[in-house]
Amino acid sequence: MAEKFLMPKLSPTMEEGQIARWLKNEGESYESGETLAEVDTDKATMELTALKGGTLLKILKGGGETALLGETIAIVGKAGEDFSALLAEVGNGSNGAAAKKAEEPAKAEETKPQETKPVETPKAEDQKPKIEDGRLLVSPIAAKMATENGIDLRTISGSGPQGRIIKRDIEAAMESKVQSPKSQVSSPSFSPSQLFGASAFREENTSKMRQVIAQRLTASTQNIPHFYLTVEIEMDNVLALRKQINATVSDTEKVSVNDIIVKASAMALIKHPWVNASFQDKTVRFYEDADISVAVAIEDGLITPVVRAANKKGILAISAEIKELAGRAKAKKLQPEEYTGGTFSISNLGMFGIQEFTAIINPPEAAIIAVGGASEKAVVRNGEIVIRSIMNVTMSCDHRVVDGATGAKFLQTFKQMLENPAMMLL
Repeated sequence: MAEKFLMPKLSPTMEEGQIARWLKNEGESYESGETLAEVDTDKATMELTALKGGTLLKILKGGGETALLGETIAIVGKAGEDFSALLAEVGNGSNGAAAKKAEEPAKAEETKPQETKPVETPKAEDQKPKIEDGRLLVSPIAAKMATENGIDLRTISGSGPQGRIIKRDIEAAMESKVQSPKSQVSSPSFSPSQLFGASAFREENTSKMRQVIAQRLTASTQNIPHFYLTVEIEMDNVLALRKQINATVSDTEKVSVNDIIVKASAMALIKHPWVNASFQDKTVRFYEDADISVAVAIEDGLITPVVRAANKKGILAISAEIKELAGRAKAKKLQPEEYTGGTFSISNLGMFGIQEFTAIINPPEAAIIAVGGASEKAVVRNGEIVIRSIMNVTMSCDHRVVDGATGAKFLQTFKQMLENPAMMLL
């Protein structure tokens, strides 16, 4: 019996997903457990697998299109069976969506693209993308592909809903090698004055990851009372320790300063349980282990893979785990349980030459440290001026859980462990 194939929840924070590509075509059969499509969620590209065998009768959401949780993206069943009733039901709006649809389903063969006012002359409309309120209608994947391949989006005619440029349009342009000369990029084919009187511009739809980052961090700053504590740490002994470790291991096993910071923060958290906690409205939840979220920059934004029980792992083990998690994060292969559920976060921008900054707390954690780069400075020790490698660390604290003295004591322990690494063994 034919049935609707609904968009499932593929990550804890997912509210909608974008079809990256279908691995099966209409009319093809599949087995239980076989991957039917790849879906871009807010955090990663996930595989959409079948719970039972059948035939892909009709694709309702093509590559580059977005669907809400519970929205019908395809119709499946037995080969050759009639699914017209289901198709009519979806067309009437009863598509099983968990909320109102963000946009109408793509049915190019049944519905004409929404008419938009041409920017220049009607004669050029067929050769140019649809422009709505001064912006191009283009999917995130199509925009990314166009940027990577030097394709001018103004030369592409969109085949998606309302003339939206989608993945297959860029693929077609790549195959035919239709690209605008670079000289034309600086001379828009539409009048800047028609775009709100400002300089010519283009807009791209935000990725699901970027949307969730915006929602979560906005909620964090609005709902969590932040305060900040900054400390200077002498890193000479850490740098010496790193040099000693790396002299005894292979190139693939070499550790970074950040690996040692992760270990020191984990050990300090165990000594200060109020920092290794989270506010739960009427209770405070204390965690037995330090699960450290390590911020990793990827193409679509920021993700925080978690090193579980870092307090129980050695520096080499932590280093290997961070390398492996970061590699899969950049390949968008992390599973939800690998980037959720941390108890404390570390954001390190020292490698970019940043000396000091503040970070936004990652809910429901109670704190995050922002790590700057270590640089040589002249300091006074025992009445003498000496050169030391100084690193600034700023901790953002949730005042509902962490008081000023509590945060200061944590940073004091953290500082002691980095300045005297042997203390991590105590």
